[in-house]
Amino acid sequence: MKQILHRFISSLLALLVLVSTVSWTVDKHLCMGRVMDISLFAHADDCGMEEAMAAMDDQSIQNSCCDDESFTVQGQDDLKLSWNDFDLEHQHFLEAFAQSYLNLFVPVEEIPAPHEKYPPPILVKDIHILDQVFLI
Repeated sequence: MKQILHRFISSLLALLVLVSTVSWTVDKHLCMGRVMDISLFAHADDCGMEEAMAAMDDQSIQNSCCDDESFTVQGQDDLKLSWNDFDLEHQHFLEAFAQSYLNLFVPVEEIPAPHEKYPPPILVKDIHILDQVFLI
């Protein structure tokens, strides 16, 4: 079970690195405000309104019903962070956090007793014997 979980998490992390480093381009074709086609990595197909307007040979009609939108998500180029990439305040914070986190797991040799330096009071007389009160 542990090996299967390890393989699954390894594959998931490899896929995450791949997705974060690849640039994605999404292209949409809108006709009268409605999405007609969506395409990844390529140009979206049009709805055919441009050909219909060209066939009408009417120059006074403007083709304002169709619109193409595209956006690109840039992937990462540099995956290795350097200690110098952080400013001084972040370096101090990370160092203090690492030290405090690592000190949580330091084994304690002996649990300190809170009353170790305070001896019990000295009994002058044993009250139970003087009053002759015994537990039965």
